[in-house]
Amino acid sequence: MQRAAQRDVRVQTDQRAKRLRRALVCAAAVPAVLITAACSSDSGDSKAKGDEASAQQSAGGSAKPSASASPTVEAAAYKKLPDACAVLTKKTLGDLVPKGSDSAKKGNTDDPSARASCAWSSLDNNGVKGSQFRWLNVSLLRFDSDTARGSGDAQAHTYYTRQLRDAQDVDGAKNAKATPLSGTGAEATTVRYDLKKKEGLFKQQTVVARVENVVVTLDYNGAGLAGEKTPDAGDLTKAAEKALREAVASVSKANGEGSGQSSDSKGSASPSKAASGSASASPSKSASKAPSDGASPSKSSAAKN
Repeated sequence: MQRAAQRDVRVQTDQRAKRLRRALVCAAAVPAVLITAACSSDSGDSKAKGDEASAQQSAGGSAKPSASASPTVEAAAYKKLPDACAVLTKKTLGDLVPKGSDSAKKGNTDDPSARASCAWSSLDNNGVKGSQFRWLNVSLLRFDSDTARGSGDAQAHTYYTRQLRDAQDVDGAKNAKATPLSGTGAEATTVRYDLKKKEGLFKQQTVVARVENVVVTLDYNGAGLAGEKTPDAGDLTKAAEKALREAVASVSKANGEGSGQSSDSKGSASPSKAASGSASASPSKSASKAPSDGASPSKSSAAKN
């Protein structure tokens, strides 16, 4: 009985010892787990904070993109045109069209501030001795600045160049000559040639000038009909150039400026050409119909003969 009791005591003692060892092992393991968990937690927090800071910095940088500047173009100098039938004085008209200073015919236009024209004709009939014929036309075309087409000056320069090209490309024209004209607008050129028609030999002068964003084209021709003497081309050219200067000056006056000659001092260098070179309304060629067949220097009238 006593031995059995001693065995039971030893068994119970061994069991308590095993349980105590397990408790101590578990107790020793707990701090290590906590420390590991704590370290892992700190490391994750730091990484998360770093990632958050990087994200904020990246977001802050992308939130301030460089703003692209809106396209701009220099404003056009002139906003309106003068009355084309009033750009020349009575005296000048008397010199150019002595028998037709009151024969002004205004051209049709849907926008007088953008385009205008006026024509005069004169026939000095000397009966059997023949007659002297004169025809005069003034046209004005204004270009507005546009971000798509470019500045008004550049568009006007393109049209000015086109007018000169057309003036020198007339069917049947002989002895064509182009001469730069100084002191008139930003740029100006005189084109003259002879044109043989069934009525007689016509002396044609086309003088084109650009004053800022406006192009002024003056066509003037003369002929001796029915045996009358052919007019001198030099005299006609001088008269046409004088008239052109008056027309250019009228553009500046219509916009509240002086004589218009100052525009030449602003630089005679041609501006860079615009990509389009066309105004909001497509400009037509400067030549208009003359009062009699063959009087106009246009291609169409030349082709008729």
